[in-house]
Amino acid sequence: MASENKSGSKQWNGITGSEALMHALIAEGVETIFGYPGGQIMPVFDKLYDFKHELNHILVRHEQGAIHAAQGYARVKGFPGVVIVTSGPGATNVITGVADAMVDSTPLVVITGQVPSNLLGTDAFQETDVLGVTLPITKWSYQIRRPEDIAWAVARAFYIASSGRPGPVVLDFTKDAQIGKIDFAYEKCNFIRSYIPKNEINKEQILSAAKLINGSKKPFVVYGQGITLSHAEEELKRFLNKAGIPAGSTLLGLSALPSDFKHYKGMLGMHGNIGPNVKTNECDVLIAIGMRFDDRVTGPVSTYAKQAKIIHIDIDAAEIGKNVPVNIGILGDAKEVLSQLIEHIDKNNHDSWENEFDKCYQIEKDRVIDPEISPKSEYINMGEVVHVISEATGNNAIVVTDVGQNQMFGARYSSFNKSRSLITSGGLGTMGFGLPAAIGAKIAAPERQVCFFVGDGGIQMTIQEFGTIMQEKTGVKIIILNNSWLGNVRQWQEMFFGERYSETRLVNPDFIALAKAYGIAGRKVTCREELKPAIDEMLADDRPFVLDVNVVENGMVMPMIPPGKGVTEIMLNSKEWYDNGK
Repeated sequence: MASENKSGSKQWNGITGSEALMHALIAEGVETIFGYPGGQIMPVFDKLYDFKHELNHILVRHEQGAIHAAQGYARVKGFPGVVIVTSGPGATNVITGVADAMVDSTPLVVITGQVPSNLLGTDAFQETDVLGVTLPITKWSYQIRRPEDIAWAVARAFYIASSGRPGPVVLDFTKDAQIGKIDFAYEKCNFIRSYIPKNEINKEQILSAAKLINGSKKPFVVYGQGITLSHAEEELKRFLNKAGIPAGSTLLGLSALPSDFKHYKGMLGMHGNIGPNVKTNECDVLIAIGMRFDDRVTGPVSTYAKQAKIIHIDIDAAEIGKNVPVNIGILGDAKEVLSQLIEHIDKNNHDSWENEFDKCYQIEKDRVIDPEISPKSEYINMGEVVHVISEATGNNAIVVTDVGQNQMFGARYSSFNKSRSLITSGGLGTMGFGLPAAIGAKIAAPERQVCFFVGDGGIQMTIQEFGTIMQEKTGVKIIILNNSWLGNVRQWQEMFFGERYSETRLVNPDFIALAKAYGIAGRKVTCREELKPAIDEMLADDRPFVLDVNVVENGMVMPMIPPGKGVTEIMLNSKEWYDNGK
């Protein structure tokens, strides 16, 4: 029974650390937990039994599934995903997801069980140095050894995970702290003296940036996930509309602007659109917002945007000037920085400059896009499948991808009307990410259609999560782009390794029979005539569904900037280079 203490906060007397954790999670607004029980976290799961009406626990089939599901949930919800697993192998099984979340700025609170304090350092059964493993790949890792530290640690964990540049936090929870008794009260954290999540924006830098923008003839905005994380979608639109500036998105920035937005010119990067890549090396002012100049966007930095004055806006001071030298670095939240910039930029248009992007797009449409989505051959293309599904959903689905060719086709041939509509593993490129992430995305937004594109290789990395779908009846649509290859590696082997196809050919199971075994509806598509009826069947209701599509075996993701080449050195196919339309 709770009472009020002198400060007016609820207080529970004589409860266990495990119960205190439940009250802390509820106080932070947690509704869903992804996890898997085990020996050293059993007191927490025992207490969770008493809170099943307040906390919805999703029992996954592998701890990696828990953390990727939490990532998908967090990316859609904009709220930290919560994971609870046991010690030792349970903890180490989430490490890939922790690293993935760190590089992709995904807020997570991961709670791992740990052996009792008196056994730490003894190599006890299922003991692992979780702090030692996770410190380099988290925003904060902390070991709770006393029940008295639970309120302090959990409050800090949620504050650190969700503020500033978001990221994962790990709390390692010893078993004696879980069962120890305390008088418990909880207060949220909103300040840590040594931690500054947002800096005060430098007004002089705002004025200097506005002056550069106002004087530019060929300005170009490149933006990333920072727009979504700071909820700056509307500010970005206002900024682009007022200044008349074209914009290109990183992979993780996709859907922050609607695909049909006037100034949106496409995706940057190795398999991005021609215009945004080529024009990066022709603009006179490059305005980078909430992106980190990843090598897949820049290519060799020695040839990247050398002609341009570069303005970099980012909430993380470590990113400004890290990879690409900048002329003006503005440290701050993208929403706040854009709001201030809008006041100081001139109303303008750069129609002739924007038309240059449109000319590039027309070349790409004629030479790459149309042949991909309207092939003349009898074989189904990956991009064709993605395009048809995007149109069938009215471009309103949450698109989840795994990693590989399916990821690039999913990004290139989906269109978006709403923000937070592309969920993919960006910086780490984790195969197996997609299936559990799609489960998490659907749980976060049950009212939205979730379409998950995956290769026949990636689906088998976490296919045990079919069991989670079966148990939770999670209505994800799983589209297997099945070419019997590890397609992305095969593409590189064909283009750069003399067609030496080493260990990339796959012998696959019957995915529809597997789905049926888990109670999931499915359909196999072997020819074009079957595609549209099968998609209609898949989207007809909110049941989970597996669509296994036989696609062309030697399909290529194009255009492509080969590794080591600059952003203007683009291949239209495996033999033909982009020549500026000549």
